[in-house]
Amino acid sequence: MSDAAIFAISLGVTLVGLVISWGVYRRRGAGVGLRGAALSLVPLAAAMTGVTEFFVDLAFSPVKWAGVALAGVTVLLYMTSGAMMSRRADSGGGGKRKAAEGGDAAPRSTGRSGKAKSAIEGPAKSGGDPEMAEIERILRDHGIS
Repeated sequence: MSDAAIFAISLGVTLVGLVISWGVYRRRGAGVGLRGAALSLVPLAAAMTGVTEFFVDLAFSPVKWAGVALAGVTVLLYMTSGAMMSRRADSGGGGKRKAAEGGDAAPRSTGRSGKAKSAIEGPAKSGGDPEMAEIERILRDHGIS
């Protein structure tokens, strides 16, 4: 498509948008009308900066679509490799890590520490409130009896 045709279409769309924005301004107020005018100027700005030509060429060029598809495959491969590397790191790197530690790796502790568990579970076993036990432990840690 030629530059003149792209410019003419963009100018037409901009003018129609400005006319509609003027009507919206009269009915709904300055804020909505100005927002409509701003959006109406986008096609003309895109044509003047050459962005429109890029998209027109992209839409009608199989070579550019192949490039876009290749870029998508590249991103997919990169993300897949990251997920694979992340899984390998989580599994401990195979036998090398176990041999370096002298046997089986100790399971990682998840959740609260042993000290916090004992403070919470102690009164809970004897029928007390576990939330109150935790509050009492916090107060004891800060030196408040």
